[in-house]
Amino acid sequence: MSSSAKLILATRKSPLALAQSEQVAAHLRTALGVEVELFKIVTTGDQRTEWSLEKQGGKGLFTKELEEALLRGDADLAVHSCKDLPGELPPGLAVAGYLPREDPRDVLVLRDGVETPKLVATSSPRRRLQLKMIFPDAAFTEIRGNVDTRLRKIAQDHVADATVLAAAGMRRLGIAGWKDATFRPLGCDQMVPAVGQAAIALETRVADAARFAAVLDARTARAVTLERAFQAALGGGCQTAFAAHVTADTLWFYHHEIGVRTLPLTAAEIDAPVETARRLLTHFGFKL
Repeated sequence: MSSSAKLILATRKSPLALAQSEQVAAHLRTALGVEVELFKIVTTGDQRTEWSLEKQGGKGLFTKELEEALLRGDADLAVHSCKDLPGELPPGLAVAGYLPREDPRDVLVLRDGVETPKLVATSSPRRRLQLKMIFPDAAFTEIRGNVDTRLRKIAQDHVADATVLAAAGMRRLGIAGWKDATFRPLGCDQMVPAVGQAAIALETRVADAARFAAVLDARTARAVTLERAFQAALGGGCQTAFAAHVTADTLWFYHHEIGVRTLPLTAAEIDAPVETARRLLTHFGFKL
């Protein structure tokens, strides 16, 4: 690629999406020596803030318009929070790779003075059902909005006693704490992260994928590819209470039908994602 080339990155307009896209742009400028420009798009999920992601079905709500920009040729890459990506991509598109993964944990955000929340605000079935195992007496309500909006709703507006946010998103926004709120990170044994959580995914046209893969993070790709193989096999999206997280040698798995499972993984199993996902799902009792 010539030094005069310019790359167009399609991105959502939310503060977190823009922070992530600037991170990607900085990496590509350094790694490829190219000019990078952001193409900012408002997605259906951003427009329909009143929608329940669980009831509407979360698949593609935050990705469809970015993918259409790729297919039209208006952008070279689309930048996504990987956990927003559906298990199956539109024909002609592929994930080129990922930036190095951040802290994948979820963080319980408690209003100051609350030790055991009675009302928890979350729009995620995955988070809700896992929290129910920690706080069996809690009630739940939905919450939407940017990270700072959700923090304000808990700490200052008192719409609920607690919510859950991704550690990676808060770190990328430079949020280490919040007035009148306490942050409590949740380990994988308490809450299995969403597929791809804390990974920034770069989607592109199939023909262009190899062009970018070499400058992206192989370790993150290896783990997330296996996580997404579970997602694809189950057909999971935002509305499914399911989670899979892969470390160097361990699978953490959650599904509302079987609860939390953890299994050791060999290097060979991680390197055969489709086969491993199908075999382990069958082992867990799922009919594929």
